[in-house]
Amino acid sequence: MDGSMPDLKEFLKRIISLPGLSGHEGPVREVIAEAWKPLVDEISVSRLGSLHALKHGQAAPPRPKILLAAHMDAIGLMVTRVTPEGFLYFTEVGGVDPRILPAQAVTVHARRDLPGVIGQPPDRLLPPHLRGKPVPMSHLVVDVGLPPEEVQALVRVGDLISFATEPLELGEDLIAGHTLDDRAAVAAVTACLDELKAVNHAWDVVAVATVQEEETLGGGLTSPFEIRPDIAVAIDVTFAKGPGVNDYRGRGLGKGVALGWGPNTHPAIFESFKELADQLDLPYEVEVHPRYSGTDAMGMQIVAEGIPTMVLSIPLRYMHTPVEVVSMKDVRRAGRLLAQFIAGLTPEFMEQLKWDE
Repeated sequence: MDGSMPDLKEFLKRIISLPGLSGHEGPVREVIAEAWKPLVDEISVSRLGSLHALKHGQAAPPRPKILLAAHMDAIGLMVTRVTPEGFLYFTEVGGVDPRILPAQAVTVHARRDLPGVIGQPPDRLLPPHLRGKPVPMSHLVVDVGLPPEEVQALVRVGDLISFATEPLELGEDLIAGHTLDDRAAVAAVTACLDELKAVNHAWDVVAVATVQEEETLGGGLTSPFEIRPDIAVAIDVTFAKGPGVNDYRGRGLGKGVALGWGPNTHPAIFESFKELADQLDLPYEVEVHPRYSGTDAMGMQIVAEGIPTMVLSIPLRYMHTPVEVVSMKDVRRAGRLLAQFIAGLTPEFMEQLKWDE
């Protein structure tokens, strides 16, 4: 990336260091807006909080539009009870597996940010039916290490709790940390926008960092309704091969992007992406979605009269944990494929688009 943008890896490390749980994405939205501003012509925020970035095309108006959606919200926790002893019980925001929670470092976003750790009772003190098993979330607590009266003055039911894992570089290519689902895709869209600065493209491009994907698909449903794109692409993550994921359900980490094939994908757009990846010699795998894709495409596809949609995914290990892992090569490949697809869109593309299985 050139001087107008920070290094892509450093940008990704920065945005995965920020909170921004589903429905509360403000902290990360500001940083993404700062990065996108020099790459686009207009920046705005939707009524639900999604970030919209418009880059004008060169065709005569009215120009067709393509929407690139990457969700910026994160999974995490929410305080449900403050005990007289100053411990915090909590529930999940988004899908959180309680097996990964004990001994995690967290930040409680109370009247001021409080560092904390998640603790669990000794196994011998658990009810008999729970001994020797993973401890359920209902028996875990956050300990912020403050006197009980101070905790009760600072923390309220409904306060958010985010993971505090620092980004970690593994070798030369891999990044580990929390919230790479889906901020790795935000980085890929950023790489796309950066490449488009030097590319003539006919269509308008609207990059959207969507909100609430992990809970409601709020951004995936409302931003397309406001923007009314001709085509929408959901950029997300998918399961990479790793422990317990070595069959057809996993993609190779660092081996290329995944092109989604299923009911959320328009067949002709899928074929266009596949042919382009072959032309560019970009490695990819086809990911079959027998049902819904688990992405913003589920919402975008059914907005208004229906929007032709594509799903492009980045392989990721240990999804929905504080130590998710992605390959920067895959992030950059996703950005390049998006930019080159946009560069090849002609004003007449939609006239030729047909649902042909």
